Amino acid sequence: MKKRALISVSDKKGIIAFAQALHDMDIDIISTGGTKAALEDANLPTIGIEEVTGFPEMMDGRVKTLHPLIHGGLLGRRDLASHMEAMAAHDIQPIDLVVVNLYPFKETISKEGVTEADAIENIDIGGPSMLRSAAKNFASVTVIVDPADYTTVLEELTSGETTLTTRKRLAAKVFRHTAAYDALIGDYLTSAVQEEQPETLTKTYTLKQALRYGENSHQRALFYQSALPVPYSIASAEQIHGKELSYNNIKDADAALRIAQEFTAPVAVVLKHMNPCGIGTADTIAAAFQKAFEADPVSIFGGIVVLNRPVDLATAEQLSGIFLEIVIAPAFAADAFSLLAKKKNLRLLTVEFAEATNEPEFVSVLGGLLVQDPDDQMETAADWQVVTQRVPSDEETAALAFAWKAVKHVKSNAIVLANQQQTVGIGAGQMNRVGSVKIAIEQAEASGNIEGAVLASDAFFPMDDSVAYAAEHGIKAIIQPGGSIKDQASIEMADKHGITMVFTGVRHFKH
Repeated sequence: MKKRALISVSDKKGIIAFAQALHDMDIDIISTGGTKAALEDANLPTIGIEEVTGFPEMMDGRVKTLHPLIHGGLLGRRDLASHMEAMAAHDIQPIDLVVVNLYPFKETISKEGVTEADAIENIDIGGPSMLRSAAKNFASVTVIVDPADYTTVLEELTSGETTLTTRKRLAAKVFRHTAAYDALIGDYLTSAVQEEQPETLTKTYTLKQALRYGENSHQRALFYQSALPVPYSIASAEQIHGKELSYNNIKDADAALRIAQEFTAPVAVVLKHMNPCGIGTADTIAAAFQKAFEADPVSIFGGIVVLNRPVDLATAEQLSGIFLEIVIAPAFAADAFSLLAKKKNLRLLTVEFAEATNEPEFVSVLGGLLVQDPDDQMETAADWQVVTQRVPSDEETAALAFAWKAVKHVKSNAIVLANQQQTVGIGAGQMNRVGSVKIAIEQAEASGNIEGAVLASDAFFPMDDSVAYAAEHGIKAIIQPGGSIKDQASIEMADKHGITMVFTGVRHFKH
C-alpha cells in the first residue's frame, strides 16, 4: 500500500519543496483548503480531505478533519492485529506522515485592536487534534509541526523510513507546541474574564538563547522570552554590539530598566549586583550620567548603565572612559556608537522605552512558584503625612520624592541618601536597618556629597537608633512608610534634632 501524508499548514514556508520531495518518493498527499490550493498551483497532485471522509468541509472550515477515517488512520497501531482488522473493516487507510502547523492565534491577538471574534476564529481545533493523534502513535507515524524539521525527515525517508528516535523526538516537540498553544489561549480567555486566581497557572515561553552559564560557571542556563513579547524589557532589547549577554547581565539589566522606568526626565541608572550604585537626573542625558557617576565613582566599575534618552557623543565620551559591562538606551547616535564600539566586549543594546506594564512577577521556589502583582505604586507628596514639628521645604520635598523612587528598587533593608538630582549613598541588604543607614552615610561622606542629603527608608524604623544616627551625621529630612509600634520614638528623636519626617503609608520592601 502506498504511503500517505496529510499536509495542512498555515505557515507555508518550504512546504512546496517538501511536498514535491514526497511526491517524488511516490507518497500520496492528502490536503485541505488553502494548503491544497497552494500545492495544486505548484502542479502537485493532492487528495482532498473530503475525498477521504466523504463529507465536505463545513461551518466555515471549522469541521473538516474531525472524522474517524482521518483519526483512525493516524491512531491505528500497525503492530496490533485487532487495530488493523478494524481499519480494514471500516475502509480506513493508514496515514504515515502528518505535517500541520496551527492557525495563527498568537499573531492574531498581537495585532492592535483585534476583536474577540477574530481571536476565537483563530483557535485551531482540528490541527491540534491531528497533531496529538499522530504524536501519540509515534511508533508508526511521523509528525512535523516545525518547518525546520523538513530536511531531517526527507533525509531519513530516502532510506525508506524515519527512525523511531526521530519520530519520538518530533512527537515530544508536538506536545510542547500544542501545550504552549493551549496555554496562550487559556491565558487570553482567563484575562478576558478577569479571573484573578486561576486554579492552574499555565504560562508559555520561547527559547531566546542558550547562555554560556548561569550565576556561576558550573551552572547551565537558558533564556526564555514570554510568548507575547513585552516591548520595554531586556527580553525584547536588540543587542547591536559586544559579546553575548550572561545570566547575571540579564538579571542586572532587568533591574536597571525597572528603575529607569520610574523617571520621565533624562535619567541615568548605574547598577551592580541587582542594586543601583548611582541614579542621576538632569536636563540632558550627559549631565544625568555625570551625576550618576559622581554618586559612586568606585562601584560603577564593571557596572550596567541604562539611559532613557538616545546616547549622543558627549555622553559616549564619558562612558568610554569607564569599564562597563552593558549600556542600554533607546538609540545611539552614529558617532557615539562608533566610539563605544571600539570596546569589543562592551555590550550595547537598544530598547523601546514605553509605559510600565502590569505584568505579574514570578519567583521560583523549590517545588513551587510565587506570583505577585508588580510594585507599581508610587506615592507623591500629596499622599504623605508630615509627622514631625518641622515641615519639609520645597527643596527637601523634591529630594525626598527622588529618594523615594530610588529606595523602592534597592534590596531590603534599604536606605537611600539623595539630593534632588542624584543618589549620594545607598545601603542595601543588611540584616538590620541601622546597618544599612551606616553604609549609606559612610558612602555619602566618603564622596563629599552628604551635605543637604535626605534619607529614604523602604520600611519603617523598628526603633529610633536609625534616626539618631542620621541626625549625628547632619541628615535633616527623612521619608519612610511608618507603621511601627515604636513610630512615636522615631518621631520624638526627629523632633529633638530638628529633622522633618514624612510617612508615606506604603512599604516598598524588595526581598
